[in-house]
This record gives sequence, structure tokens and C-alpha cells, in this order.
Amino acid sequence: MSTNYKGVDYFNIDALLSEEERMIRDTTRDFVTNEVIPVIEKHNQAMTFPRDLIPKMAELGFFGPTLPAEYGGMEVNNVAYGLMMTELERGDSGLRSFASVQSGLVMYPIYAYGSEEQKKKWLPSLAKAEKIGCFGLTEPDFGSNPGGMITNAKKVDGGYILNGAKMWITNSPIADIAVVWAKLDGVVHGFLVERGFKGFETPQTHGKLSLRASITGEITLQDVFVPDANLLPGVKGLKGPLGCLNQARYGIAWGVLGSAMECYATALEYSLSRIQFDKPIAAYQMTQEKLVWMLNEITKGQLMVYRLGRMKDDGTIKHTHISMAKRNNCEIALTICRMAREVLGANGILDEYPVMRHANNLESVKTYEGTHEMHTLIIGEDITGIPSFRVDYKD
Repeated sequence: MSTNYKGVDYFNIDALLSEEERMIRDTTRDFVTNEVIPVIEKHNQAMTFPRDLIPKMAELGFFGPTLPAEYGGMEVNNVAYGLMMTELERGDSGLRSFASVQSGLVMYPIYAYGSEEQKKKWLPSLAKAEKIGCFGLTEPDFGSNPGGMITNAKKVDGGYILNGAKMWITNSPIADIAVVWAKLDGVVHGFLVERGFKGFETPQTHGKLSLRASITGEITLQDVFVPDANLLPGVKGLKGPLGCLNQARYGIAWGVLGSAMECYATALEYSLSRIQFDKPIAAYQMTQEKLVWMLNEITKGQLMVYRLGRMKDDGTIKHTHISMAKRNNCEIALTICRMAREVLGANGILDEYPVMRHANNLESVKTYEGTHEMHTLIIGEDITGIPSFRVDYKD
């Protein structure tokens, strides 16, 4: 890994940031450098999440930072939030995933779609990480087509009975609350399913070769009674979970640049110190071409998410903008990790360097929250006006 990491900013994007945005970025960077990087390889090998860092992450405001202070947030803007995600993913995609899920997929739907009672009950404790949440949308047979979900809810006296299964759920094995999406009379609704509800189980997923330092599991629901008070009243239809996914995709678009920047910085430093045929490999044209390509794509990605964040803050953003940024940045970040491995040669596969870990993680990040192909089709429909895939849901 880079031993003197100071960021990657070839176009001086720093000059476009406010003092507060730079302070938040630098605080997150210091946390990752001092607290995460020294331990993350050990956790990656052991397939464990550094749970002892969760209270520190909460103390630094990484959970729900854009939300109002009355609900535990810091009321920072979306550029500052994006910079947080970039630095966290520089440490590991699993770390950023943890924060993304807690913030964008659990706290956001409660804030956007929940009752005032639900907000007051859950948001402050989620911000402090006194409670951990997860998000249940993807099912064993329905990923890219969430409208085909089988999980269902039936109205009964005082609440609802939920049955179904979700999989690839970040944080589910340790979650105190799950935001579960299920069909009620054929229409998608959101439910807050609490740890301890009879019939609610969250087995852990084993055998992963990617996102190993992330806690992944399933959700099984067998005649789970959920009281009326735990229905999210502010939304119905698939626009509810898709609105949440936009929050997560936004964080990913920023986050994956952190992996790319760390791998580029590692490759640059290595190429300057690795001597072959009496000179550093950085002196050779083919190595320089790789380094320039990496830096070029990182810079384009940085400018894209900077503009994306400003549009999100001024309310002019569209979901297709987020799709383009997620699609582009995941693709280039994964390619950069692979190129960095080439620069490092055989040493690139060693856990002494972060390159293979980031590359393996990004294989998952490119797929979750909408595959590369689905984001291509989302943008394709937007620019042509012609949908090339079927939508199976009632709004």
C-alpha cells in the first residue's frame, strides 16, 4: 500500500471544495489511515468485520450525516458525504458498505418514508450505532427484477404477517432492525422488522471470495408478525426501495474512487522503487501509459461525482445521472485495480499490498445496487425513450 498517501487530485478539485468539506474529508482520511489500514488485511483474511471500529465511526458522524441534527445527523451536504465514502472505501469496500447501508438504506427510508414516531425511535440510535440496520430487497430468484419479489405481507388484526426470503444482505447477521420490502395485495410496501420478532432469522453467508471484511447474510421470514406501527406509511410501490437504492448508488459512485486512488498510489510508489534493467520500472513507456490511464480515469470520475454532488444538493439530479456515475466509476475502478496488479507483477497478489483485495471487492461492488448492464439500459431508455426491459410491478 502507499506509505505516504496524500490523495490523488491532478485537476486541483480541492480548490472547489469548501473548508468544511475538506475538513470532513481529511478527518475521514486520517481515521482510515490510522485505524482501518493497519487491521483490514487481517480481517479480510479472517472474513470478519472490524466491529470495534463501529463506535468510532459513529462518533465521527459517518452514519446518516446528511440528516437533520434532531435525528442524529450532522446536516452536511452531499459532496461532504461523498468524500466520506471515498475515504472509507480507500480502506475497504466492506467499510464503506457498512456506512452506506446504515445511512442510505436504513436511515434514509425511515427519514423519507417513516412516521414521526418511527424517526424519533430509530434514527438517533442508528446514528450512534447503538442499533445496526440492514435492507432487505434482493431475493434468491429476483435481483435485477425486484418487482418480481415473492416476499409477501398479509393484513391481520393489529399488523401484518410476512413470509419470504432475502439474500446478499449486508449487516443482516448483526442487525437490530431490517427494512424489508414485501408485496401487500400485489403492491410493494416497506416494513421495519425487529430482531426478536418470532420467525425472523438472519443466517450468515460463508465462502465469499469478495467483500470478505463485510458481514453478509440472508433474511428469512416465516409467519413473522409485524405490528401496524412498523409499516412505513410514506410510500408504496417499487419507487420506495428504488429511492433508497439511489442513495446507495450515489455513495458507491464516490466510494469506488477511493479503491482506485489507493491502487493507483500504490502502483505509482512501487514503480518508482522497483528496479529492473538498472532503472525503475516507472521509467518505461508501458508503465507510464498504465499510470497515466489510471490517473486520467480517476480525474474524470472525480469531476463526475463532484458535479453529481452539487446537483444532488441543488435538487437538479436525476436517477439516470446516478446510474451513469455508478456505472462508469465501478468499471474504471475495477480496471485500475487490475492495472495496478500488473504494475506490481507477482507482488501484486500478496496481502502486503491492497490491490487484489480491492479488485476482488470491486467485482461485487460493480454488481450490487444495479449491475453494469442494468445501469446501461436505464441510461439507454433515458436517451432513446425506449425501454429495453420489462418492468414487473404495480406502482
